Amino acid sequence: MTCKLLVALISVLFMTTIGTAQPLYDQRLRPGEKLEGLFIQERHLAGLAAPLHSEGRFLLAAGLGLIWQSEKPFDTAVVMTPAAITQFVDGKEIQRTPIEHLPFLARFYDMLAGALGGDWNAMAHEFSVARQGDTREWTVVLTPLNPDGPTAAQLRSIAVRGGAYVDSVELRRPNGDWERLDFRDQQRSSEPLGPAEARLLGAAPP
Repeated sequence: MTCKLLVALISVLFMTTIGTAQPLYDQRLRPGEKLEGLFIQERHLAGLAAPLHSEGRFLLAAGLGLIWQSEKPFDTAVVMTPAAITQFVDGKEIQRTPIEHLPFLARFYDMLAGALGGDWNAMAHEFSVARQGDTREWTVVLTPLNPDGPTAAQLRSIAVRGGAYVDSVELRRPNGDWERLDFRDQQRSSEPLGPAEARLLGAAPP
């Protein structure tokens, strides 16, 4: 769950904003808005001849949290809110962990919340940031600032590419493993959450 959610958080973090003084693009979610779309994920792991492939959809609701739903090859979901991380298999809850019990992911959730408010400093405290391109086509590469810190223990670098929205995220790990996420059909709207989505995120039903 940790690896999957880490990639999800990083990816959606970049979908919401890159809040620089001269932003490459700006898609900050405002209260009542949500961002949703499809993802394709490939994980390249040492010792495996072929990458692990998964597909699904995500939904990020401003101020409420993230739903990361894998549909292929298995029906699994991870839901992250300010209070907890919950994992589901075939629609059944199998694990719920208070956010304070996962300090590394809690820091990433703080970055996500900061990004939603336009606070790029939340990322700059953990990573050095290299940018190139313009609003039509851009790349951002992050590398951990502290080589001995918990972030560097999990990540070697993150490369994010996109235009109006994020198109892909490539994450490299210190052990040589790497992952790539491609995104499709992203939509931003102010439509109310569906009953199932509201229930997962602990929101008032529509």
